[in-house]
Amino acid sequence: MLLTKYTHAAVRVEEGGRAIFVDPGIWTEPGALDGAEAILISHVHNDHMSAELIAEAAGKNPDLRVYGPAEALAHLDLGERAVAVEAGESFEAAGMTVSAHGGRHAHIWEELPDVANLGYLVGGRVYVPGDSLVPPGVDVEVLFVPIHGSWMKIGEAIAFAREVKPERAHPIHDAQMSPERGWHSADAWLTRASETAYSRLAFGVAEDLG
Repeated sequence: MLLTKYTHAAVRVEEGGRAIFVDPGIWTEPGALDGAEAILISHVHNDHMSAELIAEAAGKNPDLRVYGPAEALAHLDLGERAVAVEAGESFEAAGMTVSAHGGRHAHIWEELPDVANLGYLVGGRVYVPGDSLVPPGVDVEVLFVPIHGSWMKIGEAIAFAREVKPERAHPIHDAQMSPERGWHSADAWLTRASETAYSRLAFGVAEDLG
């Protein structure tokens, strides 16, 4: 299995030459979705779901399927190629088993509307949570842990990693931090306190899990 981290919360998972792309948002690089057979959307916010980028990918691949909460998919014009899923469901995508977890976005502010959020366990190994720090309640080999956002603080990221207990963890949700200072600080905290093997994946470079 290959993992590739792109800007912010975007992750590509490949196995057997087939690919799933999780949370392609407005900061995701052009071409990052090329060759993907399936897209997983955690929630409707545009840092996780770029309708324009998804439409472009769908135009290139007529067999592309997009999975996510119904309220998010309603913003896409994909017809039957958009497949609504809910927490607790499992399905096959690009030859991999995917299970959906969670249900709601983490609280930001009382005057903002609540939205659905799904975390995804891909291939029984890799968990990508979207904007939620609710543990999936299943064994996780690789956790992509959010490290920054209007809805969280670093101590919550540490607690999340400790509760999930993955074999290893890598940061996501970091585009609004300074790489020179913010990333360094957050990575130092997670390395010190997460109680797992924490490291930052090289940007745009596939990491082989074996």
